[in-house]
Amino acid sequence: MKTLIFFALILSATLHARVVEYDLTIAETTQSPAGKLVPALTINGGIPGPVLRFTEGDTARITVRNALNREDTSTHWHGLLVPNVEDGVPGLTTPRIALGQSRVFEFPLRQSGTYWYHSHTGLQEQRGVYGGIVVSPRSGKGTAREHVLVLSDWTNERPSEVMKTLMRGSDWYAIRKGSSQNILGAAKSGYLKQYFKREWSRLPPMDVSDVAYDAFLINGQRRIALDGKPGETLRLRLINAGASTYFYVESATGPLTIVANDGMNVRPIRQKRLLIGNGETYDVLVRVPPSGEWEFRASANDGTGHASAFFGKGQPHPTPTLARPNGYSMSVALAAVLDQLDETGTLTDAQALAQEKKRPLPPYRRLHATRDTRIPGGKVPRTIPLHLTGDMMRYIWSINGKTLNEDSTILVKRGEIVRFEIINDTMMAHPMHLHGHFFRLLMDPAAPAKDAPLKHTVDVPPMSRRTIEFLADEEKDWFFHCHVLYHMHSGMARVVSYDDQGPNHKPRIDRREHDAISLMADFSIQTHMTMGMAMAQNSRNNFGVMWDIGWHHEMMGEPVQHGGPIHTHTDEEAMYEVDAMWQRYINPRWSTMVGYRFTNEEDARDRAFAGVMHVLPGMFMATATVDSEGDARFSLAKNLQLTSRLGAFGRVEYDTNTELMWTAGATYTLSQRASIITQYDSDHGFGGGLQFRF
Repeated sequence: MKTLIFFALILSATLHARVVEYDLTIAETTQSPAGKLVPALTINGGIPGPVLRFTEGDTARITVRNALNREDTSTHWHGLLVPNVEDGVPGLTTPRIALGQSRVFEFPLRQSGTYWYHSHTGLQEQRGVYGGIVVSPRSGKGTAREHVLVLSDWTNERPSEVMKTLMRGSDWYAIRKGSSQNILGAAKSGYLKQYFKREWSRLPPMDVSDVAYDAFLINGQRRIALDGKPGETLRLRLINAGASTYFYVESATGPLTIVANDGMNVRPIRQKRLLIGNGETYDVLVRVPPSGEWEFRASANDGTGHASAFFGKGQPHPTPTLARPNGYSMSVALAAVLDQLDETGTLTDAQALAQEKKRPLPPYRRLHATRDTRIPGGKVPRTIPLHLTGDMMRYIWSINGKTLNEDSTILVKRGEIVRFEIINDTMMAHPMHLHGHFFRLLMDPAAPAKDAPLKHTVDVPPMSRRTIEFLADEEKDWFFHCHVLYHMHSGMARVVSYDDQGPNHKPRIDRREHDAISLMADFSIQTHMTMGMAMAQNSRNNFGVMWDIGWHHEMMGEPVQHGGPIHTHTDEEAMYEVDAMWQRYINPRWSTMVGYRFTNEEDARDRAFAGVMHVLPGMFMATATVDSEGDARFSLAKNLQLTSRLGAFGRVEYDTNTELMWTAGATYTLSQRASIITQYDSDHGFGGGLQFRF
């Protein structure tokens, strides 16, 4: 009888559930968020898309229409607990929405809070496909006035070009941001010793953000106004929809009162400056002062810009400007990783605020759920170590040293408690997002708090670790990935796969989505020679050609004298060496290569070759090859960044057939695509020209 009553109540609730419908059309147009008209993607004509509002217990029915010109699309409901087929990861859980087609998503709203939605196709999220979601609690309790603030970053470049620039290992974005590390800058800052110590350790330059953005936005604009009466308390629902930007948020009115994180209520705490990782949401309270115009500012973590919201009227009250990070000092960059803000978790608000650093980590140690979040059942958790790994120079990002294409699956068993011990071995922060589940964030895994906060996205700072815990109570396959868009698409992702899908089950991942091939070229045309490369590159492989071609004026024939000066005939002969090759990236220090060399150099002939490349202490690149003629070649190369735009380079090479050669030169960066170059080469002499990158 009790069972019948239970199912009757469930059926009654289902029959009386309110169905809330939305229509979303994703289309391509031109927009100018940064003051320049460029191609963009919109939802219902805007960036961001409309805020979708529901009440807990409603049924959402959302029709998504693909009105794009030439590509599929998708929609993921970030943080919402939905049936697997509605999760919106194309290919893995949900069919793609093809050109001219639409899909109806329908699911019950099982929780309240602040969430968001975005495309999970290619790099569409960077181009504008995102929007906010608000699910009000059944009780209807809340503040009188609230605002949804969607934070994002905007580039006037096509995201595919951004990815290509990152994969090339270019310093252009660091130059644009003024964060390029160089010898003169290190000397001026007093960190010259640390600069060379880092190079000796074979570590690339540090940066807190990969991309130089043209604008940072709140609700699609650099500056917005918020309604609010003097004395009124505003609830700000903050969503970090940035493709690769962490935001610090701060109010000129004083500390923010945090009341929810990732949609889940927390015991209120006060925080002066709050760091929000990509994919995270926070609900904060601010009180409108009696008079004046007050700024709420969202600053990019790298200090390169901000967006602002203002409330009140009268005399302006700006927020302080965020200081730029010091990239030269490893100790400064990693100081926050010690998380000294609140090691014990017992500091009062006043004590915590007094100790708060100018660039604090997220306040995870002080976040506590409003209820007991321990997983019942007394089961012993199964711990899975996950090392976040990568190479900033090549722009390959991975977990446990392997990309998604190389190791796609984390198997879990229904009903078990799973702990991910996430260890960040890189010098960049990674916001890790788990689809389909909420997890407990365990700041002290040895003695977990009974009210550990529930989250779906967690910031893992450089060279640090986080432990998360969840009950495996779902089915099928769920995505787990870094929410820095370019890191995810370079391989930092896994699929959490329930093992009851059969021994032969393999998650359906689109390898092109997460290991795209980019075509790129980097070459110089000079008065005496040309050298460079043209490659097709993905995470591990380079296929292409490298060349070194010089032109010389040769003396031809016997000298002839006709009662005057001696004359000779001259002719121009090109001396070339062209390698068609395959390079295989192993790890940040080792690569292998095989190929075929075409040459007309003296005493040389065409031949096959194979070899290895190794990064030595000091960031010297050593190469050793042997060829099919029995000859060996050894080279040592080094680049020196003298200023942000001026660099020097040199290479010494010994070949057992052609013996010793060397080259040295300098470059000056003009733009993303071009540099001035001058170079002396022992085979081709001295000259200069232009270097190009595509």
